[in-house]
Amino acid sequence: MFNMKYNKKLMLTGCALGLLAFTSCTDGYEPEPVENFTIDYVFSTTDSVGKQAVAYLNNIYMHLSSGHNRVGGDYLDAATDDATSLEYDESQVYRLAMGRYTASNRVYDDMDWNTYYQTIREATILIANIDRVPFNLTYIKGDEVADENGKLKESPLNESMKAEARFLRAYAYFELVKRYGGVPLLGENVYSLNDNIELPRNKFAECIDYIVEQLDIAKVDLRGLPMPDAGTYAGTPTREACEALKCRVLLYAASRLFNESPLEPGNELVGYASFDAERWKTAADAAKHFIETYGHEGTGAVRLTDNFRNVFLSLYNESVNPEVIWHTNPQFNEKTVEFRNGPLGFSANALGQGRTLPSQNLVEAFPMRDGKKIGESTKYAYTINDQYANRDPRLDITVLHNGSNWLGRQLATYQNGANNPTAQALYSRTSYYMGKFMADYTSGAREYSNVAARPWIVLRYAEILLDYAEAMNEYAGPDADGVKECLTDLRRRAGIEPGDDGSYGIPAGLSKDEMRELIYNERRIEMAFEEQRFYDIRRWRIAEKVFAEPVRGLVISNRDGILTFTDTDVVNVRWDNRRYLYPIPYSEVLKNSNMVQNPNW
Repeated sequence: MFNMKYNKKLMLTGCALGLLAFTSCTDGYEPEPVENFTIDYVFSTTDSVGKQAVAYLNNIYMHLSSGHNRVGGDYLDAATDDATSLEYDESQVYRLAMGRYTASNRVYDDMDWNTYYQTIREATILIANIDRVPFNLTYIKGDEVADENGKLKESPLNESMKAEARFLRAYAYFELVKRYGGVPLLGENVYSLNDNIELPRNKFAECIDYIVEQLDIAKVDLRGLPMPDAGTYAGTPTREACEALKCRVLLYAASRLFNESPLEPGNELVGYASFDAERWKTAADAAKHFIETYGHEGTGAVRLTDNFRNVFLSLYNESVNPEVIWHTNPQFNEKTVEFRNGPLGFSANALGQGRTLPSQNLVEAFPMRDGKKIGESTKYAYTINDQYANRDPRLDITVLHNGSNWLGRQLATYQNGANNPTAQALYSRTSYYMGKFMADYTSGAREYSNVAARPWIVLRYAEILLDYAEAMNEYAGPDADGVKECLTDLRRRAGIEPGDDGSYGIPAGLSKDEMRELIYNERRIEMAFEEQRFYDIRRWRIAEKVFAEPVRGLVISNRDGILTFTDTDVVNVRWDNRRYLYPIPYSEVLKNSNMVQNPNW
């Protein structure tokens, strides 16, 4: 959330600012309309420190969500083939997975239309009015903005605040577009209750162009990494965040769902009018620019963190966690993730609820330690009864399994084991628990302790590498410059063995299709539980293939100390292609005669 280093005590105070109208902090007769009065109050022409304006911007940040157990207590990935919920068919995430929603009966935890438009409206109000505030405070953009004597230039604070609002508005639009396709673009208009707001949806292409344009404008007046104080500026978007979000937007736009095979050919609300391979080139160029400007080939301000586990346990820090580009909702000195998702069967300060349960499908996606697929390694054998040895080290960090060291003992997730008591109403149907995002409890500690800082990371450098590899492979093939290198960078950091040929298990002579599958899988395991898989299988248009197979778990039985591992089907999803996009809310279609519903809803 935004903070000024000049006054760290600024808090969200004053009026509560609503979506459609503002209310005054005072009672009684007002000589002018409430909305006008409160705008004058918030963006006061006599407030040189902009106290209420800063509070207003902070309020916009409050709309940003954390992905930790966001969907009814579960991670969004529990609506994919990577996991399921302990709560099973009672959970919101299960409704998403099974498609138990309509335009009027919605799963609001991921189908929230109003909050995004509330963010858009409030950001536009700030952009339109912030220049009225006569700030006597300034900010420093970054090391590259200096005068002829080398002194860093300072700029009026309103420029930074306007740019932050513009970024947040662009982000809100993208979150809508990836869910619904083209949506109404409001531009710089702020509509009141008496205005005609029966606006049509803009074309998908128009939305993408607008979002990219807004990010390009915003980055000019934002700070750059490294931040001088990550705690003070926690969650503030930077130039790097603009560029990284732009990479994601362009990658989605080039993807099959919107570019090559839209749900309804010719319907420009849900995709481009025709396929253009150059969109892949545009996406690749954006990621390449990031790598060469800010990444390990440029300033190095953003780069992979040495320890994969530590990526998720601290804010941006140039030496400790340089991988974080932008995060929201940092939590300090808490252990909620451990309590909600840790294994069952412990007690007191070590008792977890086991909410989001990884699947056998996900476990099998991790390669062996030499980078080869399970069953293809000539160095490491694989059997279902001995499947966790010599695997990609990311597996043990991401998934807790039978035999994992945790809180001073080895987990027993077999049926009726200490950490999977099947006599309870709720138990792990997959025999797994989620380990990602948690602190390291593999040795020493016997109970959970507070994590100093745990942000929800929206953008990190690993994704930029994956974005480039995917886009460049689609455009120029697997031998194009940098495609394999991006993947080997990730595998090297993960602890995959380089092998005698230094390939980190990536086979030579792959076709474009084979490299695509490898990139898809690398993205799946690297970004597991980071709200990527749910939308990746949609933009790739592979959901019907993914859900043709059940979401699986293990039944582990223990007879006289001998364990037997058996595959079991946990969730069978009947996929419907209309679910590649969410339905426009029925209330919007009902009140707006120009609002066109998505195909087959």
